[in-house]
Amino acid sequence: MKRVVIAGVSGAIGGALATRLLERDSQTSVIGLCRDPGKVPEVMRAHERSTVLPWDAEDNASPAAVAEALESLLAREEGIDGFIYAAGLLHGPEMFPEKRLEDLDAGSMARAFAVNATGFGLLTQALLPWLRHREFKRVAAISAKVGSITDNGFGGWYAYRSSKAALNMLVRNLSIELPRRCKPIACVSLHPGTTESALSEPFSQSLAKLKVHTAAETAANLVDVLDNVGEGDNGRFLSWDGSELPW
Repeated sequence: MKRVVIAGVSGAIGGALATRLLERDSQTSVIGLCRDPGKVPEVMRAHERSTVLPWDAEDNASPAAVAEALESLLAREEGIDGFIYAAGLLHGPEMFPEKRLEDLDAGSMARAFAVNATGFGLLTQALLPWLRHREFKRVAAISAKVGSITDNGFGGWYAYRSSKAALNMLVRNLSIELPRRCKPIACVSLHPGTTESALSEPFSQSLAKLKVHTAAETAANLVDVLDNVGEGDNGRFLSWDGSELPW
């Protein structure tokens, strides 16, 4: 992947992915998207092969603004050969994973879907002109194992689970449509594993029993998986170690 767009670059995983890609290959350029570019580390904002653009998953007009900015940065015929959606929302002010049905809140559900699912679909739509070139492309959505309907044996976390399941469905839909319009391409969901981040910080005590990766480790794992993704992997749900997960 030489020309990569990463959404959610101000987050732990998105930022680590950008850093990993830039450091390993002097020919790679990254266009990072996030709500507040000022929160992206200066080393990335100042990097000669990195560009950071404002993008808000909860703003329906934001993808069009990204496409407009891209027009001056990258010719459509040159295109991108990697798009990684690393934005995610689990908790926030007055928003916390639900333990029971009574905890459901319409506003929290809407925010979770906007950031975890809808944002991916709308960004892919906006990036479509840059995915139509004839070289192989990879489109990857950072999902979560808890978004697996088959694997759900504990319940709870209604908004997060449901929105990640919706993200997975978007990936499956796109894996059917995109090869018809942008071949060669592979569209996959990726489970990053448990990662040290602001998203997981409130659950550090319960995570003590699990294998937890640093953001840099997670990025290295995911890049390794993506390097091995070919056309035959289109439509798969893959874990950080390359194994396949049930939808």
